Amino acid sequence: MTSSLSSSRTRRALLAGCLMFVALSVSGCSSRADIQPQFFWDSLFHPSPALVNGIGLTLIISVIAQILGVILGVFAAMAKMAKFAPFRIASNLYIWFFRGTPLLVQLMFFVYGLPTVGLFRWPTIAFGPILIPAEILAGTIILGVNEGAYMAEIVRAGILSVDPGQTEASKSLGMKYGQTMRRIVLPQAARVIVPPLGNEFNNMLKTTSLLTVVSVFELYNTTSVAAGHNFRYFELFGAAAVWYLLMTTIWGFIQGWIERRLAKGTVLTSAGPTGPGWRGRFFGGQAESLGGH
Repeated sequence: MTSSLSSSRTRRALLAGCLMFVALSVSGCSSRADIQPQFFWDSLFHPSPALVNGIGLTLIISVIAQILGVILGVFAAMAKMAKFAPFRIASNLYIWFFRGTPLLVQLMFFVYGLPTVGLFRWPTIAFGPILIPAEILAGTIILGVNEGAYMAEIVRAGILSVDPGQTEASKSLGMKYGQTMRRIVLPQAARVIVPPLGNEFNNMLKTTSLLTVVSVFELYNTTSVAAGHNFRYFELFGAAAVWYLLMTTIWGFIQGWIERRLAKGTVLTSAGPTGPGWRGRFFGGQAESLGGH
């Protein structure tokens, strides 16, 4: 209980401290340079409709791309562990290509490269009143496919962490491979998968900024356009940094809650924290020991 309260206080103090640091930096420099803090405060407390849309688009793209990445990662991991050789080869080629080439190159190749040679052109999709422009569709899918290559190794590590005896026991009960994975292996592997999955989503929130090269007006691109109009790069990008920090920090709380839920009922939870805490996930600190030192 004491450890939980201490962790909660630490999270609030870190968040407040980071926000105060950025705010004081902007306000304090205004007396020594041509800085107008009002642009910074307006971007935070009175954001324009374009900025609100950019923040919302960043969140939507991140969530959809991460879900797509997890789904592809599960299938790629199972294909890599399959006995059927073509599945293994296809999975290894997929992981090899998307982990071995920069995401920026993938975006340029699949969004601009394919249409120029007439192989494929991304469509604009409409779901009733909802219109999804081609560049948003392309960027989201490419982010998800790229993420799937990384999630494949994370999921595979989670599956391998489950005692093989559990799989053998399910076979003796007459379960098929798919049933064994859905009911026995994957639920237990989730405890190993969720921490790195949370870190991947944290990274996804920031990686969406690369979609500026395909003209997606997420948070970074919206801020860049606004700064280009009034040349207030310091103030506006300082505010953008705070928005990214808020999104990743809020996700840090959610990730911690999910990890605690998944850890319920295990022997380790009664002994205290078993892995890197909130500070460790964000600042690379060492994992807390079972003794709480």
